[in-house]
Amino acid sequence: MANPRNTLPKILVIDDEPTICWGFRQLADTVPCEVIEASSAEAAIELCKQETFAAIVTDVRLPGLSGLEAMSEFRRYHELRPIIVMTAFGDLQTAVHAVRQGAADYLLKPFELKHVLDLLRRAISIAQIPSALTSQPTASGQLEGNSTAMQNLFINIALAASADANVLIGGESGTGKELVAAAIHQHSARSGHPFVVVNVAALSPGLAESELFGHIKGAFTGADQNRIGLIEQAGGGTLFLDEVAEIPVPLQVKLLRAVEQKQISPVGSNDIREVDFRIISATHQNLLDWSRQGRFRHDLYYRLAAFRIEIPPLRDRRDDIVFLANHFLRQVSGNSAAPKQLTAAAIGELQSRPWWGNVRELRQAIEHAIVVCRGPWIDVSHLPTALGSLLPDQSTAPDLNPTDSRILSEWLQLWTRTQLQDESQMGSVFDNLMQLVERPVFRAALDQCGGNYSRAAQWLGVHRTTIRKKLGEETD
Repeated sequence: MANPRNTLPKILVIDDEPTICWGFRQLADTVPCEVIEASSAEAAIELCKQETFAAIVTDVRLPGLSGLEAMSEFRRYHELRPIIVMTAFGDLQTAVHAVRQGAADYLLKPFELKHVLDLLRRAISIAQIPSALTSQPTASGQLEGNSTAMQNLFINIALAASADANVLIGGESGTGKELVAAAIHQHSARSGHPFVVVNVAALSPGLAESELFGHIKGAFTGADQNRIGLIEQAGGGTLFLDEVAEIPVPLQVKLLRAVEQKQISPVGSNDIREVDFRIISATHQNLLDWSRQGRFRHDLYYRLAAFRIEIPPLRDRRDDIVFLANHFLRQVSGNSAAPKQLTAAAIGELQSRPWWGNVRELRQAIEHAIVVCRGPWIDVSHLPTALGSLLPDQSTAPDLNPTDSRILSEWLQLWTRTQLQDESQMGSVFDNLMQLVERPVFRAALDQCGGNYSRAAQWLGVHRTTIRKKLGEETD
């Protein structure tokens, strides 16, 4: 009969005090985990060469190498595993050194039993999440990547999943914000309940309140029956607000109340309904800057951003480009007996591009190349034109002619092709374009006219109430 302990996650405890090791052994059944002991850093390093540990707990003062000195060796064999540092001689210098070396936590002896249990459970959950994220499909795909930046993202997802705080996800378009939100929900205690996705930018400003909070029959013209809002549909689960910056300012007050008190009131009703839900939000805007400008409420921002995750752009994790390209090759080729391969020149070209459209643009490039390439090898000529070659960067932008519409036209064509590759965007591409274009145009005109709505409206040839409506502000 197999020993059930063989299937438990293993924790390596390094301390030359037998009583400390004994204490961790007593916690093993409660966590649960299997505790492996080492009385020196040198012995622990040898164990790391032979075993895989979910987490490492090390004392600072050890015979021979100190725990801090050995951390680089532990990282060599267990790069992504949490390391918890403990010491009876706590000082700022030691704590700072431990954190700089990558310690996940810092324990000062003597420590509370509950605190140690919490740390061990969290460390084990972090250790288990990265492989789960890359092997289990989320609501709309998978998170893939081998780079340190991506592995750190996996750890942040694990931390967010282990708590119930609201999460704000930042990152450029195409980085996978919805995938991250879905992964947090999937690995959280709410995973058995709904994951409701709301593209705020696609909501009609006039009907946004009804969409989110629901309405009762007769609340307004056309409300011929009661409707349950998206917040209530997310009851027990997670509400994902994509492009959260686009929430109209007047509606932000009602959303704040819903977030704070977990209560909603449908449009046209005085009834208060209790709804237990978690909000995960995403935006490519700097929401804190928006709140400073009065375009997003400070109090709502801090409620939504209890925990922040920033997804790095693809150009900042170039180690993932070839990995992802090959992943998309296999995924798009399906069951092909002879999947296409990238030449060295094509790999070099992929690694040199700025990928302003991030992972979404990379996937589109691979799909394009598979269609164009008739042989087994994908070369540079099979790749589509780089989006970066059509967009100004900061070093060249001052020299460009802002009246040259060619660049904008070509960029819009590429943007449209990218949208047409995403089946979830079917039926909403034009609306997405209008949302993308209108607000920057209205904002630029308003800024140029010193905040004078009438003057900006004259320049644009629209009514001033249209500008206020599109910018999510009250009309006069």
